[in-house]
Amino acid sequence: MGQLNDVGEADGWRCWLCDEPVDPEMSPNDPRGASLDSRITKARAKKKKQDKGNVPSERLAHKSCNTGKGAKDAVVPWPDHLIVADPAPIIAAAERLERKGGREIMARCPTHEDAVVVGAWLIDRLSRLSPGLNVHSDVASTGGQYLVSLHAK
Repeated sequence: MGQLNDVGEADGWRCWLCDEPVDPEMSPNDPRGASLDSRITKARAKKKKQDKGNVPSERLAHKSCNTGKGAKDAVVPWPDHLIVADPAPIIAAAERLERKGGREIMARCPTHEDAVVVGAWLIDRLSRLSPGLNVHSDVASTGGQYLVSLHAK
């Protein structure tokens, strides 16, 4: 239980997949109970075998979120209240920004106001998804639509 508490504290007792609170007192057999997800993708597992050094940290997840993900790469969904066209995969973009820095195009929005809301949501979500990643959002007008990008600082 010590490792679960350590990871839970580090993640602020929020599921890294759905971003909802996790109750540390709930039974681990309950679908909303706490579990650990290693975040090891197939590509990371292959790299881990090669260099054996940089092992990805474990993350806190609800049992149902972790079980639903299974052995596949995780997908963080975009919320329904955001008005977004062509949304980028959030985890893959965060991993590229962590690894290389630079800029990632995340979405197109029909209005500037929608794009600003999307940018703020992305910054908030990435602050918990990748706590060490320092990013800011940018909105650019592109022929009647607005492009939302993240930039690693």
